[in-house]
Amino acid sequence: MASLAALRRRLRQQASGAKAKVLQRFFRTGPGEYGEGDIFLGVTVPQTRAVARQFTDLALADVARLLSSAIHEERLCALLILVHRFQIGDEREQYRVFQFYLRHLRRVNNWDLVDLSAVNIVGAYLVGRPTALLARLAQSRNVWERRVAIVATFAFIRAGRFRPTFTLAQVLMADRHDLIHKAVGWMLREVGKRDAAALESWLRPRYQKMPRTMLRYAIERFPPPRRRAYLAGTA
Repeated sequence: MASLAALRRRLRQQASGAKAKVLQRFFRTGPGEYGEGDIFLGVTVPQTRAVARQFTDLALADVARLLSSAIHEERLCALLILVHRFQIGDEREQYRVFQFYLRHLRRVNNWDLVDLSAVNIVGAYLVGRPTALLARLAQSRNVWERRVAIVATFAFIRAGRFRPTFTLAQVLMADRHDLIHKAVGWMLREVGKRDAAALESWLRPRYQKMPRTMLRYAIERFPPPRRRAYLAGTA
């Protein structure tokens, strides 16, 4: 059985003080910023992923301890372990991981932690099941829970089902946080990659009321003249 102490040693062997300083700024860890208080070792995502692969049999109690850590890469490593377990697990194990993830959702508290886990656990589990959970998360006062809701719909998009994304995008159009605007726009763009007509059909009656960042992300892959028309409000 893998040990928590060994995992932490392995992460620290990859640490870089210079990278940590860059990451502290990039993830907005200053007073009053969305990542306030988050601590970085300076380990890259590929490095963290490699460590996670070596400790996929870590006891769930130790995964929970990692998730409770103030260190960003330790929380990320815990989430990557959960993603791996979900992907290789049978239906019973997937349910176990899904429920564990939801119990510890308050520790999925930065945008990369959400983006690297929500679609592969929450979204993957809910495809083919009721989506009431996503509707509840989209109404949460917690910005990260709202982001989990919309990013999880990527699993539905990959399955050719766009309604969950459109439904949550409608709810989140009034959101005031730019991290939600970016996530919604990203998911809409992913719909457009697969069905441009479906995206435009949804956008046309709404785009003039959308937050600018959300719209820019959604139409990023449109031909330049079409993109300019949307931005000018003349599409």
